Amino acid sequence: AETGKPIIMSTGMATLAELDEAVRTIRATGNDQIVLLKCTSTYPAEPTDSNLRTIPHLKELFGCEVGLSDHTLGIGVAVAAVALGATVIEKHFTLSRAEGGVDAAFSLEPHEMKLLVEETQRAYQALGRVQYGPTEAEKKSLVYRRSLYFVKDMAAGEIITPECMRSIRPGYGLPPKYYDVLLGKRVNQAIERGTPVSWAHIG
Repeated sequence: AETGKPIIMSTGMATLAELDEAVRTIRATGNDQIVLLKCTSTYPAEPTDSNLRTIPHLKELFGCEVGLSDHTLGIGVAVAAVALGATVIEKHFTLSRAEGGVDAAFSLEPHEMKLLVEETQRAYQALGRVQYGPTEAEKKSLVYRRSLYFVKDMAAGEIITPECMRSIRPGYGLPPKYYDVLLGKRVNQAIERGTPVSWAHIG
């Protein structure tokens, strides 16, 4: 810790009190470059023992970056960890599991490691930000929403009835929520069948 270099620390088998003591000891040296890795110290580890919800809790408790030391098979747990806020993934690696070794069974081969990198990057990109309403990309799709259209020719002064108006696509007319409001209203101009309903037609 006194070197000032970043410290990546596994939490395997550690109690919360032990983690707190370790983090305080590191920070007492003036070093605040800490990454805690959520770890289940079984080899291989079962996804059901991974308890990934600990990741955001560790980040909240210690105010540092948190990752995952992953001993499960495959890449699914690691991708899920990124979705929960992990910024570092540690995974065992081998050129070939066929060569054997104490950790071969849960190590990734090169093509699997490549997939891990791609999918965790995809998961990170998908996190985005808190967002409500249509995105810029979605705005182009608003046209596919249903909206109100006149489905018969209307004469000026004619009353709007259920036979005159329907909720159909595309979304160029008024929203369907105004359907009941418009029933019984008179149109102020002649309107051709297939025209999207607008407030300009009413009154």
